[in-house]
Amino acid sequence: MNGQTDWSELFFSADGRAARMPSLTAAGALLLIAVFYEAVAGVALHWITGWFVYPPLFYCAACVLSKRLHDRGRSGWWAALVLAAIVAVWPQPLSFFDFIFTLVLVWAGVELGAMPGEAGANRYGPNPLRPALTI
Repeated sequence: MNGQTDWSELFFSADGRAARMPSLTAAGALLLIAVFYEAVAGVALHWITGWFVYPPLFYCAACVLSKRLHDRGRSGWWAALVLAAIVAVWPQPLSFFDFIFTLVLVWAGVELGAMPGEAGANRYGPNPLRPALTI
């Protein structure tokens, strides 16, 4: 991302790395969109329009999560577990398995929200906070 946040690349590409603050901002924006949609759409409308609203939201969320996981040196495929946990506990956890998924979300919050990215370049690209100098 070359030192500056390219928001279209953050939302629509899973390649490369993303710093913590742009990733948290993007995740918060996606969550706000989902909450706003849930508040506006009634039950009947939700079943019809949800097929058009949620796939783009999940794609963008997978891209943002994947880039942040890459920054931590993890495979982007871990985003599937995080998204499955979000689906399982949305809007509120109800069963024992939801408790396990809640633990996955706590792990993701610590791993992706509190921990810094790997220093220097890793196999997914250069550090987004300290891009390599171009000569």
